[in-house]
Amino acid sequence: MTLADRILSFNKSLKITRKLPKSVEVLNPFNNPQTVALCTQFYNKYYGDSSPRTMILGINPGRFGAGLTGIPFTDPIKLEEECGIKNSLPKKAELSADFIYQMINSMGGPKKFYNTFYISSVSPLGFTKEGKNLNYYDLRELQESVFDFIVKSIDIQLKFGFNQEVCFCLGEGKNYKFLSRLNDEKEFFNKIVPLPHPRFIMQYRRKKVPEYIQLYASQLK
Repeated sequence: MTLADRILSFNKSLKITRKLPKSVEVLNPFNNPQTVALCTQFYNKYYGDSSPRTMILGINPGRFGAGLTGIPFTDPIKLEEECGIKNSLPKKAELSADFIYQMINSMGGPKKFYNTFYISSVSPLGFTKEGKNLNYYDLRELQESVFDFIVKSIDIQLKFGFNQEVCFCLGEGKNYKFLSRLNDEKEFFNKIVPLPHPRFIMQYRRKKVPEYIQLYASQLK
């Protein structure tokens, strides 16, 4: 099996069985056949081998990026224009995806980048409440409900042969705090390196995007 086969099988198997807090709904893009087809093209294109990669973990999918395409930090526009995978999904840009692909292109483009790195999320399924994105750590009850799901998801992905020397965490606040505590307990990685979250950069530090791209490049290299 190639790495793509393992990732695609993992995505299709994702399911949260624990009861979630009131009004919280699971955002599972892999229930959509169109999304599964697009993911199949993407992962076969960039992960159709068995070479080891280093993990980069975001928070969880959002409605306009991975929640649509099934690919972390890749909105329908980037999937088509940057990755060459045509799709009929709504072409709305997602801020985090804008930054990530500027960074990816600064490091040689998708082919070179994805040959070295694998982007996933602490929670590979997303959440919404009253139609709005919700992070797994926004509600204490939600974090407790999905704890076992998160542990199992990371454990399964590490069995694909990813580098366990270092993991890069997108988000220097709550996501990093949670992942660090989890890693202290489970010893998934020898080291976790936090990076400023792309959405924070694009919302509050947009004028300094070139500096943040340089920061990412220096850490990832």
